[in-house]
Amino acid sequence: MDKDIVLQLSNEIDKILPSVIKIRHHLHRYPEIALKEFKTADYIRKTLSSLDLTTLKPFLETDVVAFINKQKSNKNITFRADIDALPILEQNDLPYKSVNKNLMHACGHDGHTAILIGTIMVLNKFKEKLNGSVRFVFQPGEEVVAGGAKLVAAGVLKNPEPNLLYALHGFPDLDTGSFSSKNNVITSAADSFKIIIKGKGGHGSTPEKCIDPILTAAKIIEGLNHIVSRKISAQDSAVISVCKVHSGTSSNVIPTTAELEGTVRYFDQEVGKNIPTYIEEVIRGCCESMGANYEFIYEKHYIPMINSEYAVSFGSEIVKSVFGVEKWTEMKTPLMGAEDFAYFIKDYPGAMFSLGLGYNTASIHNSEFDFNDNAIKNGILFFCSLALKYLKDDIF
Repeated sequence: MDKDIVLQLSNEIDKILPSVIKIRHHLHRYPEIALKEFKTADYIRKTLSSLDLTTLKPFLETDVVAFINKQKSNKNITFRADIDALPILEQNDLPYKSVNKNLMHACGHDGHTAILIGTIMVLNKFKEKLNGSVRFVFQPGEEVVAGGAKLVAAGVLKNPEPNLLYALHGFPDLDTGSFSSKNNVITSAADSFKIIIKGKGGHGSTPEKCIDPILTAAKIIEGLNHIVSRKISAQDSAVISVCKVHSGTSSNVIPTTAELEGTVRYFDQEVGKNIPTYIEEVIRGCCESMGANYEFIYEKHYIPMINSEYAVSFGSEIVKSVFGVEKWTEMKTPLMGAEDFAYFIKDYPGAMFSLGLGYNTASIHNSEFDFNDNAIKNGILFFCSLALKYLKDDIF
């Protein structure tokens, strides 16, 4: 890549970087839960209001979608950041520690959002060099509710449709400011299930007069743990985990009902389509043997995220030419975590890249996690370089 262009971008980023870090700290201080990010969305809109952008009306109340050069419909590149937080009590001692009780940015969405805002600030100064439009999507509800699916269904990727899409996700245990990704499947599907076991309650001293839903639940849990090893090929990957058990109100009363909730993960949707049947077979068999009845609820929330070969190749070449080959790592295996950016790139070429946050950063979804500000500049430079290269190839 042309070193002068990279230097110009780098200098412009340096000018705004202190402001972007302050933005990140503000977002971290005031986290909001999925699809309730009203103040966050308002803050983003106010922060962007002084820039020459086309900003759309919300599709889902709390999303923010903005364009540079929307009138140039010949080619579009789209960038996405997620804006919601998690229901976790923060344990950090920071001047910008969350002030919203039991909520915190434990997955780095504050960093993702700040990077995208910084990208807009810088690219807006290079808009004459962009032979096409850039769409910026600040997406609500990535956690748990798969807001990305809802946003795509609402038409966020229409008028114009994207030619290429990218997202970044902060990743501990990767050198600060480095990048990683891979072609094809990168994250798993994520389904959820709930099992309500209906027995017959009674006194704990006379279990023979009861139909014990807790004992039935124990048999079901044991049975579920055999599905992956006995029903699914060793060549495939899947996880079935019971993560919540609830029953009873007293130590001497056998309850009437018990509830189990859990998650299912897999990379191949052909593998995943049979898992609900396998689970219900286990439930039915255990309940019949105990004389209990049941209710089974199974929901599909996240599809596997599949990066396109072109998007990964294009992005990795940007990393190598802008930051050096030492800043690029090919991801070896996909992750069992889920990500609703999968819905953005289901029908369009695109990719998610990991942005290294350093080896001393706490893991995501941890009460001590804090996005490493030292990675922000490279995130902005990556997005800016992608847009300039893709929309105006002859300047490099």
